[in-house]
Amino acid sequence: MSISSTSPSTSPSLSPLKLTEWTSCGGCAAKWGANLLKDLVNELATDAQPKIDPALLVGLAPFDDAAVYQVSQDVALVSTTDFFPPLVDDPDDFGAISAANACSDVFAMGGRVVMAVNIAAFPENFPREAISQIFAAASRVVEQAGGSVAGGHTIRNPEPIFGLAVQGVVHPQKIFRKGGAVAGDVAILSKPLGTGLTLAGGSTSDKAAAIAGMRELNRVASEQLQRLGNAVHGVTDVTGYGLAGHGWEMAQRSGVQLVLRAAWLRAYSGAIEAALAGVRTGGDARNREYVAEHFSFDAVTTDDARVALCMDPQTSGGLLAAVTREAAEELLRDEMWFKVGEFSSSPASVHLC
Repeated sequence: MSISSTSPSTSPSLSPLKLTEWTSCGGCAAKWGANLLKDLVNELATDAQPKIDPALLVGLAPFDDAAVYQVSQDVALVSTTDFFPPLVDDPDDFGAISAANACSDVFAMGGRVVMAVNIAAFPENFPREAISQIFAAASRVVEQAGGSVAGGHTIRNPEPIFGLAVQGVVHPQKIFRKGGAVAGDVAILSKPLGTGLTLAGGSTSDKAAAIAGMRELNRVASEQLQRLGNAVHGVTDVTGYGLAGHGWEMAQRSGVQLVLRAAWLRAYSGAIEAALAGVRTGGDARNREYVAEHFSFDAVTTDDARVALCMDPQTSGGLLAAVTREAAEELLRDEMWFKVGEFSSSPASVHLC
């Protein structure tokens, strides 16, 4: 089913097409709430426990950003899948963002992308040229990630859905995990926050900047972390559960507190303004529920707009890493990275101040 990488069509017939008019919700905000998903994953992990293959280095217990299976002394397979309805109107943007988002899980595990297959569902009356643009844009991004689109599967569906199953490789001794942060580590992030807020309430130029950011791969960020070796203690990518939700998963796995600094958070243009105006996405409430017992904030120094920025579901968000102070200083020389906080020895939780 692989489509060759050709330049997107500029046919006038596609000009009125708006992908978001074909769906009720899009991007990583379409994910199930973390609490419900957590219960299902725990049940599945319990049922499968006696049958676990020892070569499965990372699976459901505990879950991480991708599964990892060791195939030789020096090579492990990284496997992940991600797909969702459109969150943007342009087919080329949707294909590129979907691919960057799906590849991100491999990069979050410290791997390199080698192959992907498309997962697609479209209405029968959906414009064929738009489908071709989505496939072509995704193929180009997977190529930029270091891999190739090798096939896929397409079904009929009332709403358009697209994503990829991505395979990567990593050395078994060099896998990044969510856990491992220690008190004194610095928390750094490689992309701004606020994709959901900006797309919901930003200006046209604000949305264009957020879309450009979502199209960007996390490949460079991952490779920079890989070069730091043991100075990197934990990594995840910030997607549907927001900075608060994914930060909580790192804190919980590590047994430390993540202290977020509101003044350090970097947002896409228009995100804070949208939050101050009361804009909230559907994922905001689910993410607040997920971290309700583990998240606190300083009401004197922090307003709800900054809380909303932490709860905002991200699509193709950045890599969140726990690194030593020395490593943080090195990474921060690149303007891509910025500090969001630090880890402390307090009980596992997330605190915004």
